[in-house]
Amino acid sequence: MSEKPFKSGFVSIVGKPNVGKSTLMNRLVGEPLSIITPKAQTTRHRIMGIINGDGYQIVYSDTPGILEPKYALHEAMMRYVKVSLEDADLVLLLVEPDEKFDADTYGRFNRLSVPLILVINKADTGKGSQIADKMAYWKEQLPNAAAVLAISALTGENLSQLLDTVVAHLPEHPPYFPEDELTDRPERFFAAELLREQIFLHYEQEVPYSTEVAISEFKEDEDILRIRADIYVERDSQKGILIGKGGSALKKVGIEARKRMEEFFQKKVFLETTVKVAKNWRREKERLKRFGYTE
Repeated sequence: MSEKPFKSGFVSIVGKPNVGKSTLMNRLVGEPLSIITPKAQTTRHRIMGIINGDGYQIVYSDTPGILEPKYALHEAMMRYVKVSLEDADLVLLLVEPDEKFDADTYGRFNRLSVPLILVINKADTGKGSQIADKMAYWKEQLPNAAAVLAISALTGENLSQLLDTVVAHLPEHPPYFPEDELTDRPERFFAAELLREQIFLHYEQEVPYSTEVAISEFKEDEDILRIRADIYVERDSQKGILIGKGGSALKKVGIEARKRMEEFFQKKVFLETTVKVAKNWRREKERLKRFGYTE
């Protein structure tokens, strides 16, 4: 009896902001690789998560939410989405139960050259026949979809069915990464993201969106990680808000970020933060290049 061929491929998770792409990826990979907050546009980068199973390897990509760019940072984020669609062997398009087809956003998915799986997330919030009706609706709107599934990334509902469907549509190919590799991103990246996550959770209005985190030092000793982070904002007034009275706001963020880092790295962390102003960094291509959004 011949052995089944190994399957491996790149699977891009795409959709509008806040539909649950990062929650889904973390669930599928089994690790909190993507930061999650209630705010839209939390994810700014393309983040890969790798899982290995019996006869397969899946390289998932979490991507920024699809939006109309307003400045250079948004343009860089949408380039990540474009490249992830070009690289993909399979695309998971996430929508919410009350979402409707919009040709400007979703028309391109009828023209994909790779299999598309339409995933209705947050199925646990549906009432009556809403989810069944929506599945029929999306089959009609995206007739080229290889499958239409309803899941809940939050509760785990139907994720095993989604995994089986993904594996079924993977191409035959040797693994792209070693079996013990979990992601393509370095540890410094996750340190920055975990700090940025706390900024998104603790501040309102424009402050989180105007903030970028750069790790200036990441030193691993035997029993402790020493991390120095520079937090950039666009205006002096934002710097004052971020720091807070007597440094209280920044101290709170630092404590919570350090806890998250210790959970993630499984090691004691010493975290030092500095707040700096980089005027209009979201609109300046040189700044974006320095922060790793463009090459």
